[in-house]
Amino acid sequence: MFDENSVEIVGEVEEVKQEAIEQQLNAHFYFPTAVYTIKKKEFLKDATAVFDENIKLIKKEKKGKTDKLLDKLYPVHMTGNLFGDPRLEEACNYIASTAWNILQSQGYKMDDKVTFFTEFWGQEHHRHSAMDEHVHPYGAQIVGFYFIEVPPESSRVVVHDPRPGKVMAHIPESNMNEATQASNMINFVPEAGMIFFASAWAPHSFTRHASLKPLKFIHFNIGVRVNDLVTITTPPEAEVI
Repeated sequence: MFDENSVEIVGEVEEVKQEAIEQQLNAHFYFPTAVYTIKKKEFLKDATAVFDENIKLIKKEKKGKTDKLLDKLYPVHMTGNLFGDPRLEEACNYIASTAWNILQSQGYKMDDKVTFFTEFWGQEHHRHSAMDEHVHPYGAQIVGFYFIEVPPESSRVVVHDPRPGKVMAHIPESNMNEATQASNMINFVPEAGMIFFASAWAPHSFTRHASLKPLKFIHFNIGVRVNDLVTITTPPEAEVI
């Protein structure tokens, strides 16, 4: 059915498009959500040894069950904190210093502060395991993962848009396969030896693990505190004239 109003609206849209072409908009992007990855395979040998030893200890606590039954009953196994193991000292120092550099590069005043681990624990995910969307409060500033074993069809890391207003006002995307300003979530394909960093306030999750072989990684949270060794000088009182 012919609608004169529809024709008129289309005409107005075309005029707006033409005006946008003639007058280039200046785009300003603020409040970004940064994610960082780097490959550090030199830590894999020691990380694997420490990880496997501690996972075995956790499985021994679940007595009376075979490994296959354990993996069905408990699709994810988690260790306690691992950062005290001397074999991981080099990896821990690298991760903590990189987290410091990330925060400084983001504009935070870090010259009187140090980074430290609040958690550094292993996770072994079996088939059908997943991780729901969450953040890490209680003092954490940076979160991340060091991937140890990543079989085919493994879980993917998903980072979700942290802006609730943007999520509530969301409209359909033109192409969900492309990462754009309209995206509500971005997924990353992990690989063995990769370290993944993000701000602790960035919601993240893992998709469901589809492989028959387990996904193994170390999950870490990093906090910030004032460096007690730094001498902080206060300016003299202003002179009253």
